[in-house]
Amino acid sequence: MKKEKRMLSQELREGMIRTLKSRFDKNMNLHKEIEWAKVHEKLDANTEKLWSLYEMERTGGEPDVVCHDKDTDEYIFFDCSAESPKGRRSVCYDREALESRKKHKPENNAIDMAADMGIEILTEEQYRELQKLGNFDMKTSSWVKTPSNIRKLGGAIFCDCRYDTVFVYHNGADSYYAARGFRGSLRV
Repeated sequence: MKKEKRMLSQELREGMIRTLKSRFDKNMNLHKEIEWAKVHEKLDANTEKLWSLYEMERTGGEPDVVCHDKDTDEYIFFDCSAESPKGRRSVCYDREALESRKKHKPENNAIDMAADMGIEILTEEQYRELQKLGNFDMKTSSWVKTPSNIRKLGGAIFCDCRYDTVFVYHNGADSYYAARGFRGSLRV
């Protein structure tokens, strides 16, 4: 995607900041020791990252700050929607999986969509951290970054939460389901 397309209009920037501030205030349990003013300052200085947050929001992710990396002085946003983001479901794992399907191809794949949005797909570890913050994916599931040894064999992994437990499963990377999408992270 061309860089100029990764810019929001002033109106969309202001609206996105209001949405993020409102969500930040509503969900203080996600970021108890983080000050909004410092997050806002980072967002103002990183318009391309704000565009990525807008894409997360547009596709149903409801991004919110989940922690601050003191070593890099970056705020980390995760998709915090209750279920896997609606605008990112029914996708297979990656381009190789998409191209390997002969019939009934999904429209897209999780890895390319994340890259186009300027975000990273959650790792299993990040997914487990997210689940410590609330109840997510109680009815849906989300692809997570798959180790290369599993991917080389044609598989991919996904997670969900049932019975107060995070489950990690496998599927063929070319599979896709209406209730499976992916969650992303972004450092700002």
